[in-house]
Amino acid sequence: MKRVSRRSFLAASAAASAAPALAQQRSTPRLDADVIIVGAGAAGIAAARRLVAAGRRVAIIEAAAEVGGRCVTDTKIFGVPYDRGAHWIHMPDINPVAKLATQTGLDIYPSPPGQRIRVGRRFARESEMEDFLAMQVRTTTAIADAARKADVACSQALPKDLGEWRSTIEFFLGPFGCGKDLSDVSAADFARSSERDIDAFCRQGFGTLLAKLASGLPVQLNAPVTAIEWGRRTAVEVATARNRLTAPAAIVTVSTNVLNAHKIKFEPELPKRQLDALSRLKLGSYDHVTLELPGNPLGLRSDELVLEKSNSPRTASLFSNASGSTLCMVDVAGSFGRDLSAKGEKDMVAFALEWLGNLFGTDLKSVVQRRHATRWNEEPYVLGAFSAASPGGQPSRRILMEPLNRMYFAGEAVHETLWGTVGGAWESGERAAEAILRLFGGRR
Repeated sequence: MKRVSRRSFLAASAAASAAPALAQQRSTPRLDADVIIVGAGAAGIAAARRLVAAGRRVAIIEAAAEVGGRCVTDTKIFGVPYDRGAHWIHMPDINPVAKLATQTGLDIYPSPPGQRIRVGRRFARESEMEDFLAMQVRTTTAIADAARKADVACSQALPKDLGEWRSTIEFFLGPFGCGKDLSDVSAADFARSSERDIDAFCRQGFGTLLAKLASGLPVQLNAPVTAIEWGRRTAVEVATARNRLTAPAAIVTVSTNVLNAHKIKFEPELPKRQLDALSRLKLGSYDHVTLELPGNPLGLRSDELVLEKSNSPRTASLFSNASGSTLCMVDVAGSFGRDLSAKGEKDMVAFALEWLGNLFGTDLKSVVQRRHATRWNEEPYVLGAFSAASPGGQPSRRILMEPLNRMYFAGEAVHETLWGTVGGAWESGERAAEAILRLFGGRR
């Protein structure tokens, strides 16, 4: 039997005591940040600002070539600010993004009140507008009453006697307001949404405002996330084609349609509860067909919203002379807008010119200069507009608020009353950041 000297015994003891520590070092991942934020839209920007203000290190990973998500301003297509996505700043008095606008030096101004309606080739008379508004109030009241009993489709709750205003009401409350036909919108979700009847605009573009608020944040652009490992109890690992990052927590702000398309692999797979919630919060369809019309051939004011007294779903809305420019946006949405967008920009522009010609009796083909159509359903890192819940799906928003270990979801879909808005996405991002700060024990 080999003898063990005192020196060899002490060396062996030291090695044995060090082994667990070394093993722990090898198994403990290197932390690249305190929080990884997937997506640099409104929710991601809001979360990052809150965490940085609390002294936490963040890493923001964005798939696109610019920040903003579904709120981006383009200045190259028309040579003036053009909001390709979100444009309306809803309820500016309480909107957290509007409140921060004073720090940016950008010009925020109120929108004109109300809207006008074309009846054939004339504007609706005062009595006709009163009829439309009365029908709108009756319809929203009927939907709210139905939602108290069961979360049915909004279409099931419509009053029977809407008469000749039915198609217009269905478009205004459904495709225009929710991005979906009312048959695909939860009555409870519709009833719980906050009022959005006071609005403002940013003269330099809503996306410009959002980009200003992201200034100075550590954003990695052109880096689509491919996988997220969230099963550990102490860390989350996020993979892109370039690298892998690890942090004690993560906030995922990508759209529900991107998640439903399984463009990001989750390890382990998301629980059925979350998967079902995502499937009930699919994005609708909403696109701008924007025409440059010099000389104001339609004779409309700046920032004027015009609807059509329609008799079919083949209709749109018109937003004229945006921020005093010559840009007029014909917005198509819902199932009709989705089908039209799928045909491509040429067909979208042709519809817009035909529709405007029918309403105003003017052939605009020789007048229109540059033109552009968004196709958000084809944008690979978005795949749609915003997330009106399907019938029965309203509780899904609260389900997505639940953390999975140290991974949190945020975005417009994760807000119960301000879904579909930049302000709602912003509040959701701040809420997720606050939850993580509580997890960490507050400020560093």
